[in-house]
Amino acid sequence: MAILSNGSFIFSTQSMKRMLIQPIARCRARCNHWKSSIFTRKGYRLLLRGLAFVTALGFVTGVVPAIASVMGPPPSQVLTFTPVKENSGSPLPLSQLPAQSVEEQRETLLNQGRDLFQGGRFAEAVRVWNRAAQGYQQGGDRLNQALCLNYLTLAYQALGEWDSAEGAIQESLSLLDSLGTPSHRSGNSLSQRIRAQALNSKGSLQLARGEPEAALDTWKQAESLYQAQGDLIGALGSQINQAQGMQTLGLYRRSRRLLEQVKQQLLSQPDSSLKITGLQNLGNALQVVGDLPEAQQVLAQSLALARNLRSPEEISTTLLSLGNTARALQDWNQALTYYREAAATATVPITKLDAQLNQLSLSVETQEWETARSLLNPIAEQLATLPPSRSGVYARVNFAFSALKMLESLSVTGEEDLTLSAPEIAQILATAVIEANALQDPRSQSYAIGELGHLYKRTGQFSDAQKLTEEALAVAISINAPEIAARWQWQLGRILKETGETQSAIAAYSEAVRSLSLLRRDLLASGQEVQFSFQEQVEPIYRELVSLLLSSNPTQDHLKQARETLEALQLAELENFFRQACFDIQPVQIDQVDAKAAAIYPIILPDRLEVILSIPGQPLRHYATELPQGEVERTLEQLLAALNPFFSDQERLRLSEQVYDWLIRPAEASLAEAEIQTLVFVLDGLLRNLPMAALYDGGQYLVERYNIALTPGLQLLAPQAIAQNQLRVLTVGLTEPRQGFTALPGVARELDEIGSHLPAEVILNQQFTADALKQEIQKSSFPVVHLATHGQFSSNPENTFILTYDRKINVTELQEILRSRETGSWGVTQSEIPPIELLVFSACQTATGDKRAALGLAGVAVRSGARSTLATLWSVKDDSTSQLMADFYREFSLGQTNKAEALRRAQVALLQQPQYQHPFYWAPFILVGNWL
Repeated sequence: MAILSNGSFIFSTQSMKRMLIQPIARCRARCNHWKSSIFTRKGYRLLLRGLAFVTALGFVTGVVPAIASVMGPPPSQVLTFTPVKENSGSPLPLSQLPAQSVEEQRETLLNQGRDLFQGGRFAEAVRVWNRAAQGYQQGGDRLNQALCLNYLTLAYQALGEWDSAEGAIQESLSLLDSLGTPSHRSGNSLSQRIRAQALNSKGSLQLARGEPEAALDTWKQAESLYQAQGDLIGALGSQINQAQGMQTLGLYRRSRRLLEQVKQQLLSQPDSSLKITGLQNLGNALQVVGDLPEAQQVLAQSLALARNLRSPEEISTTLLSLGNTARALQDWNQALTYYREAAATATVPITKLDAQLNQLSLSVETQEWETARSLLNPIAEQLATLPPSRSGVYARVNFAFSALKMLESLSVTGEEDLTLSAPEIAQILATAVIEANALQDPRSQSYAIGELGHLYKRTGQFSDAQKLTEEALAVAISINAPEIAARWQWQLGRILKETGETQSAIAAYSEAVRSLSLLRRDLLASGQEVQFSFQEQVEPIYRELVSLLLSSNPTQDHLKQARETLEALQLAELENFFRQACFDIQPVQIDQVDAKAAAIYPIILPDRLEVILSIPGQPLRHYATELPQGEVERTLEQLLAALNPFFSDQERLRLSEQVYDWLIRPAEASLAEAEIQTLVFVLDGLLRNLPMAALYDGGQYLVERYNIALTPGLQLLAPQAIAQNQLRVLTVGLTEPRQGFTALPGVARELDEIGSHLPAEVILNQQFTADALKQEIQKSSFPVVHLATHGQFSSNPENTFILTYDRKINVTELQEILRSRETGSWGVTQSEIPPIELLVFSACQTATGDKRAALGLAGVAVRSGARSTLATLWSVKDDSTSQLMADFYREFSLGQTNKAEALRRAQVALLQQPQYQHPFYWAPFILVGNWL
């Protein structure tokens, strides 16, 4: 690279190309197919050592961990495979090995491969283990050959060489099958242990290749073998693998129950290093499935045990996991404390480096610049001493990623001289690319080359940035790694956008969104790094694509794609909220649902507010307001504040009319001409916290003209009207003050009023417990469930709850209770189970100060399984709530209106009363989901 006179720099394209862009190795190593031979006792000691190695890899054996996040930098931590020792030397040729017996030479090769694998040098491990396997074949030692092939499967999977991994594991299992004759019974126990390990490896390969059902079945076979051998730890490892497979299949409750069983069995085991590792793996698994408090508890138990047994390596790795969990809980200070302690106690260099890298990335994210700067030199010094390995490449890429973010942020304030310069970052990445090429590790190559492309983009060298990004993308595609490809597709789209190639940019962005949609479950199970950066590194892909699609007179195809992208964004936000891919996608058009309903899709972009309008039987149209995002959001926040009765009516009406002008005014004539009766909003960002009913056209409120409903997307809608003759209500409530929450004396009258209009069963005060609610849900098919109790909706699932007499029920438990009829004793198939048609929260509110709190409301609405949810955006006066609910049920029970019309009439009846005419009393009631 060369530095120009003005202080900027350019990279020497020719030298960098020679150094960096090398042909990628593509599955060179192939498994040989050997003839079966007679098993002997020769090598029995070696086999026992081999099994100990597989255990040392982590007791969840055979599972290749997700060592790269989807859209962030590759993570520093590999949770499943813990290095036993580092090896910086190259493997010796067989001719240069010390004088040994043939058996000892093979054992030396097996150990060399083990050290290389644990050091992240997978291609070299493949070569060494292939030689060892050939030696065992020549010596007729089929059992050790099968063990070696199992090792090879893990190395091939780490390299993304799926066909080679498949060939190795099939050969291993075939060899083990050939040993099942009476003459070899002396080796049967040992061969069964190896078979169990091989089945775990096969299961991980099947899961990686998109065959979760097959993987689950394979892991069950492995568990049975472990149980037969009396190996409880191995069986528990297979059960954790099964929980991962269940997550991928969407069997979340089964997965959670299985993990709870694993926890209880682990805790009953004697204290040991394996127990520490087992609890740590369980904690990490719980974090991935979204049970963060439970993950924290299990990891704390693992840490206490590690300290009790004075095991410094396990102490540091567990502290690192605890730091990641605290970070997922957005407890930044606690996370930093854990990372510092992990670095201070680490005895393995890579663990110390991982802890410092995580501390650096979090310090950059939270703009703790002094802490970040203090970490730069120590990390750089450690990187200089690292031996070549995948973990070393990832560490360099992580370091460069954080340093570049730091440089970009400090450049805004003119403090870029306080961090690494762009040439220094480029040198770090160049070293990473060289190491990745030398290792013949495609995953590492893709990350290093792609991040270097990111640096080129930042310096305005778009041509070279594009070439590097396309190279990184090609490598990711060659190893079938869509979780990496999505990142480079996004980066390519940004580069093409910068160079004015709009159509090519749209194509690249579209591929990125398509990759994310295919990765729905894998995205959420690929590691905590993804969750930290959803708003920064996943959500923008959708928004930037919509912005491109709606620019410069979009075609109908572009408008349709923009609408689909908005729906996909809604889905991605909800799945990120719950950390689970749990929604069935059934795309429908507004025409198919209600011919008198129009769908309105607003989206807040950095430079404008866009709206897509969908009216049945008409082409899509869009309109925009050219305002910066900050100004739009300030107006929305001011309007939300003005809905408090203590604010000026004049100011409230001015702000309300301004938002009406943005969202509705341009569509007034079209809506009137089509005789639209219902407006269905798919809201974005801060708009979710505002009641659309309170928008003002200068003469009347929107609710006085239209029925109003909200939905996270028509693709999540269950478009079916309720059967009026089957209406029965389960009414549940609290009138007494509980757990610091005030009394709700109007609830008793509210429930009595409901009972006067519809057949109802009442659970009140002391009777209202989580168990009682679950029992009623299971035993009776109530189409309507009415919860009149305190509650809160938040962007944090842990802070989304309802209050019972004895405790709080969080959103996950509430979902399980409301859907428990699906596992109850109905005696019918799941498709025949009557759904909850309407779920009502009459005294809940969104969390104060939480800009994304309405995500919690939408999430509860969708995850509950109810077709419709009626809830409040803020807590309203007890008497007015009771009156509105009574009016709603009276209108609804008549059978002449749908849910949206019944709610509109109840709201209008309330606003016509002088004491309740302010929107504070009637506007916060919103209908989410099916409005029919």
